[in-house]
Amino acid sequence: MTTSSTSLLPGTVQSAAPNLKGFDTNTVLTAKQATAFIQSGYSFCLRYLSRGNGQQPGDLSYAEAKMILDAGLALGAVQHVSAQGWSPNAALGIAYGTNAAHNAASIGLPQGMNLWCDVEGIKTGTSAQSVIEYCNAWYDSVVAGGYVPGIYVGANCMLTGDQLYNNLKFQHYWKSMSSVPDIPNRGYQMVQGYAKHPVNGVYIDSDSTQTDQKGGAVLWLKV
Repeated sequence: MTTSSTSLLPGTVQSAAPNLKGFDTNTVLTAKQATAFIQSGYSFCLRYLSRGNGQQPGDLSYAEAKMILDAGLALGAVQHVSAQGWSPNAALGIAYGTNAAHNAASIGLPQGMNLWCDVEGIKTGTSAQSVIEYCNAWYDSVVAGGYVPGIYVGANCMLTGDQLYNNLKFQHYWKSMSSVPDIPNRGYQMVQGYAKHPVNGVYIDSDSTQTDQKGGAVLWLKV
């Protein structure tokens, strides 16, 4: 993996303070919107990495990331999940994790920050072991790329709280707005909420940070 063709984005990898308000969105932001979020009391934004090898139009680019950072928002990155009813396995975890790290590097995201694995909408009847193998293969591939894996726990993730904590390698957990298991002995570092209406012209999910029971926090990029 190389970043030779792309400059690193400005800022440093930092641990998130607790009780900060932010958002995730599948919408490309403008500079005006990013500034409006700062003025509205938001501290951070999460945008998307593509599943394939190479960022797709509509997902996070170097130009958008720099604009978000220049506006004063901290920045995180989460990879798109497959369509509802997908079937995870180890080989897919290697492929998607490798692509997540490659795509992050290609847009100038520095090593050491969290990249988030979205685990939700899995096909009914999928074994917990298949999900565990996918998640841990994704984890290993992202670590190999120099990033710190995090997991977004969504609806139909097919794992119990004990499995999420004991059988996965992750130390960074993000709770979706859906009804999902608690993470025993650790808890979540970020919690998603519902935003009924667009904010600053953007459809978002709201998010808030917290320090988990082991003192862990989200690792993001901030100027």
